[in-house]
Amino acid sequence: MKKRVLSLFMGLAMIGACFVGCGNNEPAEDSTPASDNAETKEFKVGIIQYVDDASLNQIVDNLEKQLDTLGEEKGVTFDYKDYYYNGQADSTTINQIVTELINDNVDVIVPIATPTAMICQSATEDNQIPVIFAAVSDPEGAGLVASNDAPGANVTGTSDALNTEAILDLMLEQDRDISKVGLLYDKSQDASTAPIKDAKAYLKDKGIEVVEKTGTKNDEVMLAADALIAEEVDAVFTPTDNTIMTAELGIYEKFIDAKIPHYCGADSFALNGAYLGYGVNYATLGVETANMVAEVLVDGKDPATLAVKTLDNGTATVNTETAAALDLDYEKLRDMCDGFVEIQTSKEFE
Repeated sequence: MKKRVLSLFMGLAMIGACFVGCGNNEPAEDSTPASDNAETKEFKVGIIQYVDDASLNQIVDNLEKQLDTLGEEKGVTFDYKDYYYNGQADSTTINQIVTELINDNVDVIVPIATPTAMICQSATEDNQIPVIFAAVSDPEGAGLVASNDAPGANVTGTSDALNTEAILDLMLEQDRDISKVGLLYDKSQDASTAPIKDAKAYLKDKGIEVVEKTGTKNDEVMLAADALIAEEVDAVFTPTDNTIMTAELGIYEKFIDAKIPHYCGADSFALNGAYLGYGVNYATLGVETANMVAEVLVDGKDPATLAVKTLDNGTATVNTETAAALDLDYEKLRDMCDGFVEIQTSKEFE
């Protein structure tokens, strides 16, 4: 009850402040043409990044750059600097952030990664603030949209859906004698659910033994990696899992020392030391997310009918330092991919 009273009090205070502000700021005479007013219209864009990792950082950087570009092109301002937050993978923190953004009357919320998008969906069911998500691997499976073609409500966005079969094809082409594969992921991450299910089915069909190890935080991931090494797996697969991504810099040398290549669902894993990352270009995903924000805010498109955009999924990123340490010839994989990038170990993309 106290929360409801407090919310009501805050709402009345905001309404009163609006009337006072309008009274104080109203000009005696507005001689500015309507077209000029339209050119300076400002939109508040709330951005919530799930956690600090190279892939999501890349999305944010390119999202913001594209919003600036589109603002100049369309004669509007996208104010995101005052409304950017990092949830640090904590649901309580993310809920608090969403509440603050709603109280700030933002025009759109851009949640990055599936857990953030699901919290934003729940928080906007009543107010219907547009939600344009980024990097959601399975929007339909997560219940964020009725369908990718017709989302059906106030939520839509861009997807980094992984072609699990394609990356496992690369794994088996690299080593045709593989008999045991480790699956390393966070079982609480919705983004991992479908790819892990697909991977188990694929590997079972090939007669390959599967060893699953999971972790929900860094120290658990470290132990899971040690367990896979102890099981003497021939290779490890991880989908677009943010928990494992944040731990990659701490585990990649373990796998190198054990001569185990790590195949993953994003280029940032390879940047942080894994042998190979495969999937979408996250810089492009950030740009496309910004484009959808502009379509909704400036062009007036309805999120309910604005289809989820799934990017082409066929770029392999190989860490050449790790490849050398593992004595792997990756040239045989080049022709199997739509794009092929060579990279060296670093914390962040340049």
